[in-house]
Amino acid sequence: GQPMTEVTFYFNAPDKLATARSLAGKAYASGRRLLIYSSEHPLLASLDTLLWTTPSTGFLPHCRASDRHAAETPVLLTADPEALPHHEILMNLDRELPLHFSRFERVLEIVSRDDEEDRALARDRFRFYRDRGYAIQRHDLASRS
Repeated sequence: GQPMTEVTFYFNAPDKLATARSLAGKAYASGRRLLIYSSEHPLLASLDTLLWTTPSTGFLPHCRASDRHAAETPVLLTADPEALPHHEILMNLDRELPLHFSRFERVLEIVSRDDEEDRALARDRFRFYRDRGYAIQRHDLASRS
């Protein structure tokens, strides 16, 4: 079968969307394709705006997974867990794990520094991955600043 999905948690994010923007930029720079998932439409709309405007000197090509240009766009946003245009990197910004996360080569999870509910939900997802034997990498964003 296919190799097991690599899971990476980024802890202590002061701003989840800014961190998502930064990680999306890194994925794009490395030539990888990224699918960003959340069932929360306002969150995706905010991230969409951020990807258009930050950094002011750069631009990250992105669109919705349902867009007709999705096939050639490196960063995709979706609220539909069934819409999987590729299986490279999945960024999960949702409370729940999308059903088909294990089809991806990598899954990225971002955990808020200050939002207790977000942290508690992330702990549940962490346990879920761990209990199923996924290798989990951890990055503490607090220790970098």
